[in-house]
Amino acid sequence: MSVKTKQIKIGNTAIGGGSRVAVQSMCTVKTSDVQSTVNQIIGLEKAGCEIIRVSVLDEDDAKAVKSIKERIHIPLVADIHFSHKLAVAAIENGCDKVRINPGNIGSESALKKVADCIKSHKIAVRVGSNTGSIEKEFLEKYGKNEFSLVESALKSVSLLEKYGVNDIVISVKASDVPLTVKAYTLLSEKTSYPVHIGVTEAGTEEMAVVKSSTALGALLLNGIGDTLRVSITDDPVKEVYAGKRILRAVGMDKNYIDVVSCPTCGRCRWNSMELAKKVSAYTERFAKPLKIAVMGCVVNGPGEAKDCEIGIAGAEDYCVIFKKGEVYKRVSSQDAEREFFKEIDSIIND
Repeated sequence: MSVKTKQIKIGNTAIGGGSRVAVQSMCTVKTSDVQSTVNQIIGLEKAGCEIIRVSVLDEDDAKAVKSIKERIHIPLVADIHFSHKLAVAAIENGCDKVRINPGNIGSESALKKVADCIKSHKIAVRVGSNTGSIEKEFLEKYGKNEFSLVESALKSVSLLEKYGVNDIVISVKASDVPLTVKAYTLLSEKTSYPVHIGVTEAGTEEMAVVKSSTALGALLLNGIGDTLRVSITDDPVKEVYAGKRILRAVGMDKNYIDVVSCPTCGRCRWNSMELAKKVSAYTERFAKPLKIAVMGCVVNGPGEAKDCEIGIAGAEDYCVIFKKGEVYKRVSSQDAEREFFKEIDSIIND
């Protein structure tokens, strides 16, 4: 199942309408520190980030958008709260999308000024809600649940629509996984705007990845989600890697090297775990649809990895290298790593 949404453009990147799900992240440095911001964005680009968001807290941040845009290669989103003047300034300085909360941007006349600026510059806007920003009227009516999250987000949408803004992205984030899935599922039934999916305040790396993989994986497998961010309290590059891996796990990104490895058991008499880690780290950089196996034992390894282009399995004093499950080379344990990497390079460069 795939939920059909409207296609809009964020700079030169299309989201929604069947476009590929785009991976986002957010800078952690002060936006007015242009050099540090650019350096961080370039690093995120190399990791595979496709849309980047920066905080605009003051006039210096808004002015910095222009200089940053000139030196990066992916769309830039300006994140603004409480000030319509900063929103207008960020747009006029060239951001590709603005993220606002119509409920805290000021008076209705202030919102109209932002809406007019969005339309005149032909950019998109993201609005939405999370469990900490639900409109009071919906919180009182429903409590903190998927209904209040969705109705609060849709109220923001209706305010923008009132002033003729229609290139809108919506998010309804929670830090609770079941609530996140329920909210986005409900939202997808009520709107055709593209949605930005994510688990907010997901925590530090290990738990954040588990939470995000569970929620985002469930949504993506049900056709919900046009762009995503994996929120991690850590280096934002880790967010990008996690997002890419989620897309690979659900079958939405096939242009990568899939390294499969068994968990090992008592039959494993060599250090396959260490080699599996090395192979995974080495092949991460290549955009090529290949499947490589590092298996614990020669008893089950080749047979279990018949669908792999190449694989290795070990015994106590030797290893076998196989292709499509058929053994074609036997090597000593001490030469196994070197020989296997030679074979991997040969396939990658073929």
